[in-house]
Amino acid sequence: MKTAQSVNRTERVLLVGVRMKGRARIPGGGAEAATSRDSMAELKELAESAGADVAGEVLQVRESLDPATLVGKGKLQEIRAEAETRRVPLVIVDHNLTPVQLRNMEKGTGRRVIDRTQLILDIFATHAHTREGQLQVELAQLNYLLPRLAGFGDELSRLGGGIGTRGPGEQKLESDRRKIRERVRKIQHAIETVRSQRATRRRARQAVPLGMVAFVGYTNAGKSTLFNTLTHADVLTSSKMFATLDPTIRAIRLPSRRRVLCSDTVGFVRDLPPGLIAAFRATLEEVQEAALLVHVTDVSNPCHAEQDAEVLKVLRGLNVDARPRLHVLNKIDRLSEDEFSALQQSMGRTRNVVLASAVTREGLQELLERIDEAMPLDPLVRLRLRMPLSDGRHYSQVQAQGRVLHSQVVDGDLLVDAELPQSAVWGLREFALD
Repeated sequence: MKTAQSVNRTERVLLVGVRMKGRARIPGGGAEAATSRDSMAELKELAESAGADVAGEVLQVRESLDPATLVGKGKLQEIRAEAETRRVPLVIVDHNLTPVQLRNMEKGTGRRVIDRTQLILDIFATHAHTREGQLQVELAQLNYLLPRLAGFGDELSRLGGGIGTRGPGEQKLESDRRKIRERVRKIQHAIETVRSQRATRRRARQAVPLGMVAFVGYTNAGKSTLFNTLTHADVLTSSKMFATLDPTIRAIRLPSRRRVLCSDTVGFVRDLPPGLIAAFRATLEEVQEAALLVHVTDVSNPCHAEQDAEVLKVLRGLNVDARPRLHVLNKIDRLSEDEFSALQQSMGRTRNVVLASAVTREGLQELLERIDEAMPLDPLVRLRLRMPLSDGRHYSQVQAQGRVLHSQVVDGDLLVDAELPQSAVWGLREFALD
């Protein structure tokens, strides 16, 4: 498979957006409150994350979508002229194209054309480093490609060079539907094997009752930076979208001395293709297994409310929208004093919202305390212990895993009142008085 690492050049692209008159965005295109300007800004960010050099933008406003070309023949000629003027070989459309629209746009513009879904798939191919991630990306790419084979013929031989073509294109699997379906079956079997292995590791983790906290949120909301700061991990952090694709799990100790597992997950985005969510089922199982979700929002982004709506939409699709959830309004260091004051006033005394900055660490202690309060697993237990004064090992265990509330020496023994996680009680049961 051709990987992103083998593509070193920057490709010049032209962005094309479509907006319906009287609506902020076209039907089925996500949150209608997002403006076309915001939508194009996000498309530009996606394109740059894929390694593109954005040479220009074209916006089409229509009463209705053209079923043959999406934008209409006249606009298609305008796009062609713009692409020729700017010497652009690739056009990226901020909409999911039907196979017919894709073919007609390529013929009309004389350029290679990809839609938003294919761009996202390309970015995922760039950032998939583990075997599991690469399998899931290839499965999503093949499922996207299969219904688009009819009518392309030899034109598909161009796949394998440039943005939107990374992955299975170089293998020319698209030349034969049967081969593609066979490859899909093999990948699905391999992914099931991966899921089985992950389930085995998960059962091993569950043998010790540690709760799982999953960090979720829109792409580039700062989840990985927050995750690294709390867990002292070294997950890749980047301003590029979808910098994190493969999940990472680390343990942290809460103020109560309880240990919990934290999982950093792939960022969500509007119009995330359902097939992509299905392909990444093994990765998203960490979200489904979590006892607590920490929803991270880039509060400095003017569109953060629309982004939050998209995140909740994905969580509903995973049937975890009713799971206990904390909302972290991240990147408060980017707000002005007036914006920060207004945000504080709007929050009131909301208990499930934390203002924080992963960069300056402001609010992180409060976040740990809120996680401590909200975790339903491994509850704290009040315990009274009596142990020999000479047994320093078990007393050190109490201090390390819990909090000593009171201690005194009685008849050569040490009486200890302590607060410990349930998981730590088993190893001290021989000293328990109650």
